[in-house]
Amino acid sequence: MKKLWLIVLIAAIIGATVSAAQKADAVNISGTWQFSVDLDNGGHGDPTFVFKQDKEALTGSYDGPLGQYSVTGSIKDKKAEFGFEFTNDGETHKAAYVATIESSTKMTGTLSFSGGGPSGKWTATKK
Repeated sequence: MKKLWLIVLIAAIIGATVSAAQKADAVNISGTWQFSVDLDNGGHGDPTFVFKQDKEALTGSYDGPLGQYSVTGSIKDKKAEFGFEFTNDGETHKAAYVATIESSTKMTGTLSFSGGGPSGKWTATKK
């Protein structure tokens, strides 16, 4: 019986340690980020994003060449997806960003636009 109790105790300690390590690895990207975007068609922009992260939900704002817009998205582990809708020539489009979170101060990723617009790559650093 003592051996069974010891095995259960060790399993609980291991489980708590793994859970704490996973939480320590969680990244929170809340704050102001400076992006550098290079589009496939040769275009370039340096928008600023401000993110607020609540668990896996992202909200925030975009301020850049397309104007100022509200941003929504999600984050899980070291991947994030976010974007915003904007109007151009009377048509509504969506800018969709996919991110790999390199560290608490650096992200990289891709950008695509709905409606067949240009795509691109970007890097971002936290201010």
